[in-house]
Order: sequence, then structure tokens, then C-alpha cells
Amino acid sequence: MDTAADQQEGVGFPLRKPIGVGPLLACVVLVSSSINERDQMLFISADEGSSFQRQPVSFTPDMLLFHPKEEDKLLAYCKEGRLYVSTDLGRKWILLQERVTKDKIFWSVSGVDVDPDLVHMEMQDSSGGYLYVTCLIQNCSDKMVTAQFLGKIDHNSLLVQDDYIFVKVTSGNRTKHYVSHRRTEFVQMRFPKYALPKDLHIVSTDESQVFVALQEWYQTDTYNLYQSDLQGVYYSVVLEDVRSTKQPEESVLVDVLEVRGIKGVFLANQKIDGKVRTLITYNKGRDWEHLAPPIKDMNGRAVTCKAPDCHLHLHLRWADNPYVSGTVHTKDSAPGLIMGAGNLGSKLVENKEEMYVTADCGKTWRQVFEEEHHILYLDHGGVIVAIKDTSIPLKILKFSIDEGQTWSVHNFTSTSVFVDGLLSEPGDETLVMTVFGHISYRSDWELVKVDFRQSFSRQCTEEDYDPWTLTDLQGDKCIMGQERSFRRRRESAFCIKGKSYTSALTSKPCGCTERDFNCDYGFERSQALKADGSRCFADFWHDPDAPPDTCHLGQSYESSTGYRKMISNVCEGGVNKQQSAKQHACPLLPPRGLQVGIKGQMLAVAPGDDITFIVHQEQGDTSSTRYQVDLGDGVRTIYQNLTVTDEPIQHRYEAPGVYRVAVKAENTAGHARATMYIQVIAPLQEVHLEVGPIAGRNQQVNLTATVLPVEANLTVFYWWIGDSLQPQLSLESSILTWFPEAGEVSVTVQASNGRSMVQDSRSVRVYDIFQVIPLSFSPNLDGLNPNIPEWREDIGQVVTKLLTKITGIPEESLVTMVKPGLPTTANLYIVPLESKPVTKSVFVDKRIPAIIQAFSDHNVSFVVRGGVKVLVMLADPNAGLGLVASESPDTTTENGYHGAAGGPGVWALAVVLLISLLASGSFILYKFKSPWLRTEDAYPPLFFRKLPGSRNVYAQMHNEKEQEMTSPVNHSEDTQHIIQGEEFIDDDLDAQTLGNHSGVVLSVNSRELHSYLTS
Repeated sequence: MDTAADQQEGVGFPLRKPIGVGPLLACVVLVSSSINERDQMLFISADEGSSFQRQPVSFTPDMLLFHPKEEDKLLAYCKEGRLYVSTDLGRKWILLQERVTKDKIFWSVSGVDVDPDLVHMEMQDSSGGYLYVTCLIQNCSDKMVTAQFLGKIDHNSLLVQDDYIFVKVTSGNRTKHYVSHRRTEFVQMRFPKYALPKDLHIVSTDESQVFVALQEWYQTDTYNLYQSDLQGVYYSVVLEDVRSTKQPEESVLVDVLEVRGIKGVFLANQKIDGKVRTLITYNKGRDWEHLAPPIKDMNGRAVTCKAPDCHLHLHLRWADNPYVSGTVHTKDSAPGLIMGAGNLGSKLVENKEEMYVTADCGKTWRQVFEEEHHILYLDHGGVIVAIKDTSIPLKILKFSIDEGQTWSVHNFTSTSVFVDGLLSEPGDETLVMTVFGHISYRSDWELVKVDFRQSFSRQCTEEDYDPWTLTDLQGDKCIMGQERSFRRRRESAFCIKGKSYTSALTSKPCGCTERDFNCDYGFERSQALKADGSRCFADFWHDPDAPPDTCHLGQSYESSTGYRKMISNVCEGGVNKQQSAKQHACPLLPPRGLQVGIKGQMLAVAPGDDITFIVHQEQGDTSSTRYQVDLGDGVRTIYQNLTVTDEPIQHRYEAPGVYRVAVKAENTAGHARATMYIQVIAPLQEVHLEVGPIAGRNQQVNLTATVLPVEANLTVFYWWIGDSLQPQLSLESSILTWFPEAGEVSVTVQASNGRSMVQDSRSVRVYDIFQVIPLSFSPNLDGLNPNIPEWREDIGQVVTKLLTKITGIPEESLVTMVKPGLPTTANLYIVPLESKPVTKSVFVDKRIPAIIQAFSDHNVSFVVRGGVKVLVMLADPNAGLGLVASESPDTTTENGYHGAAGGPGVWALAVVLLISLLASGSFILYKFKSPWLRTEDAYPPLFFRKLPGSRNVYAQMHNEKEQEMTSPVNHSEDTQHIIQGEEFIDDDLDAQTLGNHSGVVLSVNSRELHSYLTS
């Protein structure tokens, strides 16, 4: 045996990873990055890795895909979604397409696709959806790609394999799977009616039949295996409850494995009552059996594992690393040879991975290792190479030349390496392999070539082989309708099988038996009826005599007996379970299950959109049926044979609205109707949330949403208040709500009309108590009011900043909200300062008189466009000021301030006003020695009258128009106590402005006022 490392210690490269091995020539392609990420290199070998050619590339290849027949042609995918093509083995690259989905790129299939240069791919269109398209590598521009499926498909759903192409389409919560057989029109895959698939995996497409693993609606960690007809359309269950495991990135692995080398053989792990057991089938799922345990262990001792309580169970996992084998290894050129990791017992044990081997396709097994190994077959299985699966560095490998009965050890390198993968040179006959890894985690990669050709002195001849016959575990030689014999190299023959070796020896057909037939679509075997275990029963939803969908008047069809011969089964004569099938003439059936929909499944479109209507009919003759179509906007038309014609129903709605689309299908046997409603609406542009920035706790608040465009209809509003994850829904653009807790609350509105969704958010500060002063503006502002939220916010901020500048009141305690509409008005909110305790008495708040004084002096003004001066005023200078308190119902007068009706603030203000007038009058009378009573002519602005022996005080004020207002106030003892007490007057106020009426400002020292009141 020759090892390259023995002479040159391997070949070292700063490699990132090997990303491609050619299928035909002795060619290995690897990718490397140089000093920076922009300069990438391909290393190309055409001599079994002995030498490499460096080729710079302008992109970072993430995956290489060789042409299956022409090795010079290959595709390269990079992470940005770009796809490149080379026709000279990677030396020159051309950008093929962009927005391509990784792992959803396929070369043409020989014998099925006409042009060998055709590429199948899944790509993203400009709207973000995904399409299945094809193109030729010579020209794959956007104009030259051809969409092969009508409509968009689900992301990561395209699969091109052998004769079949698969895609899936999800609409709402229902997913439909489609298949194309030999590039014919796509047809929906038919599973049992109430399977309701949640997920689907293609297991095999060999021999013109599809094997799928389907997760049904009731399953969580298991799948059911189904088998198809020739076209891959109709499916019947063959095994239930196959285990599945979730992998990183939400990928799912189903424990089913097709044994390569002998068609029709599968391994599966079935999970029942929490126990996982391995089963094998030799006839594509018709019958399943447990694996027989070996008689002896690897040391030659008899094992205690006996059926039916103990069997051999195997792990059926794929390796995460594509350059090492999975837990079970088989090969097409080595029929009957299976190596796998597992255990003996009543069930599969996860952390137990002993290695077992069989050379007769699972009939007898031998244990070879106690731990899991990576496996590589060379020379058609004539040499089996095993390297231990471990995280520690290795320098030895094991190999066997007698199908695993004996093993030898070989040092493939003088320095231990961390093994990252095994590669065999192209060709099943090769005896050359490469081990690649690294000496340390920081070192360059090491490639070690191991050549087993020197271990054999000659080529094998016919005398070096013995025949063996394939049988199942019961010893039956007739499998899939034939007896097959193969040849294997004798244990004593040390020779090379070589390129000319063929494993198959003879085959002859058998007579047909019941085991050559499986259940037809709509039928299944009853597990409960053991006596009729081989009999197929019709499911309750299936009528075996019903004509198929493609049956037309004048044609005939054959009803199912419940059985169908397994595809690729070649039995002859004997039992024919399909012989009793009845022939029926296709009747004229009335249309049933009529449906009308839109291509793309969108029921809401924009004005002017091109719409393609699709009419589907589940049952009934279509060739003689007339279809009347009413599109709802006055357009009516009649079609013949609509559901099978290539002419689609295309239309365009220009005006927004809701349109009723009606279809009536009618023939002489009956009729059916279908109706749908389509919303033609323009996408929403934006939404603005209108809400007062300040609110009282437990006080009603109006939330209003303004949607653009204003003519938008059929809009649904979602209102998100606070941290609640449950929105309030409404069809109206406003709602009433309240906030139960004080603090800052976030309010969000989302507006949706089926075509789009927009949102806006606001923050509302909620207080137990605050004050509101209604404001107005000079009329010249109305002509400049565009009535949009941004303008109102800007005006409010201007007013707030002006008040802060004039009065010195902190800006954070003032909020001005300009109201929508005309005339332009606003509310000024005065909120408590965070540094001071909240009280319900307005007289401890020193800010109110200063604010009123600023407005009364006409000091609050600003200039808008064109130099126009706008004056901000009190909405009603004569209105009383009050509080908004959470304990009292909120009231609003038409021209007054918001406040608690009849609350302490209103009366307190009135009292202090009267006291001020009384004190001033007393001072004047005392100063000028005047009598208590004066005539109105002598003192027209104001007068006081005090009746001896009475506590009733009257204050009268006259404005410039000589209008009178009289306010009687009756002071009880409690009121007098409040007036005279420290709660009423702040002694720290030396000269507090109390009010402003008709331009007269009244000021008084608090101690002087107290002396007047107590005199």
C-alpha cells in the first residue's frame, strides 16, 4: 500500500474547504481565500490531487455543482444569491442569474430534458415572491428565463429529481403539493382526503415511482411513508409512525433510508409508544420486518439477543459533514453490502453506536467495532476503509478486503491529524482515496493520499467469484417478482475487481402472488383485523366506482379493485388482484365543486392591476359544460370547456370598490354556482393618530385615526394601548377609551385594508390632576392652516416655547395641542411639576395667574409666512378656571375652561377674587376718609358694599360696555376657616397676581389682606 504522506508528509494548503468533486474525471476542486476576502482562489486538480492549479475568481463560491455528463461545465453559487457558470472547468466564469435560492439549482436530467445545457432553479422575483424557472447557460437573462409553474411557489420548495419535479404552494393555512411527471403539466398530489399534510419529504424517485414521508395533521415527531403511482399523483400509505428529528435551522430528518445497490430495499425507524425500532422492506414497503440480531459478537462470543423480544436497531442519520459517511453506508456498485451503527436490544439507544456489517442485504449481520466509524467503499466494495469518528487526532485507519470479516490496521501518516473527511477518486473501481484534515486548529489543511493498488497483485477472473441469491428475512427468493443472484469475490481471492466488474449475475421472473400487489389510492390495510391483514379496505371517503376527474362523455374507465401492482415488479402470471376490475362508460355528470379564484390567491388588488381568474371544477364533465361569468362591473361573458382551456379569464378593474364575481357552470345534467368578492383598493399611504397628549386617569379619551388617501375604504383599525398584546379592533376611525393608571402610556394604531398596513404611535401622559386652558388664535391664522398633524404639532410647540420664555415656567410642564379643523383653536395643558407634590387646590399653583396675565397682555404672538403676526388669546377671558381631577367626571363648557364642575378650584377662585376686591375697597375708603357708600357716578369702575352685622359680601365689576355681573357668595363657618387658614393663602407669596379683568390687574400683599379680613 502506498501513502503519499510516507514520502512528503502530505500536501498543505490554506484551504477553507473542498467544495466539489467531478463525477467523471480524476478531478478535485477546492476553494481557498487569500489574505483578504475580496481575493478568492480556486485550486483545481486533474491528476488525483498530485498537483493543483491556482485560479483566481472574483466571487466567493459557497457551492459547486458539476454537470452530470460534461465535467468541464459547472455552476457556482455564492451567498449573495448569485449563480455563475463555467464551461472550462472553473477557469472562466459568467454571471448566470441573481436572487437564486441555494440548493435549489439543478442541471438537466439526461433522457428527460431535451437540452443538456438547461438549468432548473428557484429564484426570487421583484415583488419578493419565488418562481420556478429554467434557462440555458448560454443566455439566462431575465428576459430569457421561462417560468415553468403558473404562479408563485413556496420558498425552498423546488426539487428536480429523475422523472419528477416537485413544488408546493401555501395559501392561508393550507399547503398544496404539485408534481410534474416527465415535464408534463403540474398536477396536485393526491393523498388520503383527511391526511391534511403539515410537511412532506421526498425519499426516493427511483424506478418511476415516488416514495414520500408525509407528516399528517395529528403527528408531531413522526411521519407516514406513502408510495405513488407512475405519474406521482396518487399515493397510498405503506408504513406509519416513522421517527423524525429536528436539526439546527429548523430542518427535519426522517429516519428512512433507501439501500443502494438493490432496488426496493428500504430501512426505517418506527416509533411506537416511545420506543424506536428498525424495520427493513425488500418490496418497496409492501412488507416490513425487524432486523435479525447477529449470532456472535465481535469477539466470537454468543449473544443473548433473541427474537421476538430483541433485534438489531440502526441509527439512520445523515452526516452534517458531506465528506464523511452517515451512520449507515451503502453503495450502488456494492449490492448487499451495508454497514451501520446501532445496538442490540428491544429498542434503539441514542448514545450506543456499535458498528455492524451485512454482505447479504440484511439477512445476516456481524459486529465489527464497538464505536462508530466513518466508512468508505473502494473497488465496488472490495476494500472497506474505516476511520474512527472521534474529536482526537488520528494516524491509523482500518481496512477490510473480505466484506468486513477481518480487518487490518494501516498508519496513513506519521503525524496525527484531526480527520475532517474522506474522498475517493471518481469511479467505483478506484482504489485511491484521500484523507483531509489538519494537524492543529490553526494549521493549514493536510491532504494525504492513500493508494491500495499495491495490496493486490492481479485482476480478478471469473474463478475468483461465487454466486449468492437475494432473499428476504423469511428466505423467500421471489422479491419484486423475480429471483436475483449476484456474485461476490471469494474470501481467499486477493485481486482487483476493476472497471469491468458487474455485480448482477442472473434474474428470472416469478409467478405473481398477493405480495406483489399493494393497496390502491383510497384503500388501506386494516391493522385491527389481523385475519384480513393482507386485504385492502376502501376508506370511508372514497367511492371506488366513481369516475375519475378526467373522464368525459363517450369515454370509459375502470373502477379500482383496491389493489395495484407495484411499479417495477416484474412477476408474470399467477394471481392478478386487478383482474376483477369493472369497466364503466363515462356518464354525463353535472358540475360539482365549482370554485373561482385569482392567480396568486390575492382577493385584494389595486386599481388597474391585471387579474387572472381561475375556475376549477372538482367533479363533472367539462367538455360539454357552459360557463357564464359575471365580473361584477358590467362585464359578462360565456365560455365553453373553461376549466381545461388554455385561455385564462383576464380582467382589470379601474375604480376602487367591492366587486362580486359569479360563475355558473351548466350542462344538461345540472348546474353549479360559485361566487367570490374581490376588493379593489388603493394601498394605504399613511395614518395619523390624533389624541390629546395629556389625559386624566379614568377619564374618557377619544382616539382618532386619519388615513391617507382619504378615499380609502374597507379599512380595519387595530388599536394597541399600553403594553397589551391584544388590540382593540374597529371599523370606525375612532374609539373611546380610558387609562386606569397614571404615567406615560403608548398608543399605536394600525390601519389595514388587505393591500397594505400602516401605523402611527403617540405617547399620552396620564395624571390624577391637571389643568386645561382653551386658547384661540387671531383669524388670520385660519387662511394658513393646512389642517395636517405636522403643522398642528409645530404651532403647538411654538406656543409652548413662547409661554416658557415669557413666564419662566418650565417647558416640560406645558403642552399645547392645536385641534383639527377651523377655526384654529388649541388646548393648553398645565401639568404638575415632578419636583412638587400634587394638590387639588389651584391656589398653590403659582403658574396659572402668570399664564393668564401673559395672554391678557397680548404678549403671546408669533409670525408666520409672509410676515403675518398671529396673536394667541384665551378662548374666553371671562370663563372660570378649574381642574381636571380623576375622581370627578370631566365637564366641558362651550366657552369655558375644562374643570371639575362645582369643584373647589372654581369656588376658591371666586372667593379670592371677592376678597381682593374687598381689601382694595377697604384700603381706598380708609385712605380718603370716605363714607362706606358712594354713588356709582363717583366710582364707576368698581364699588363695595358692606352691611353691618352681616358676613355677606358682594363684589361687582363693570367692563367697558357697562355690563354688570353679580356673584353672591355665602360663607359658612367652614369657608371662613379656609379663608382665614394657612391652606388658603401661601405666606411666601409677597405679591401674587390673582386675576385680570378688563385690563385691571389687582395685587395685594397677603399679610395686609389677612389683617383686613380679621379686622
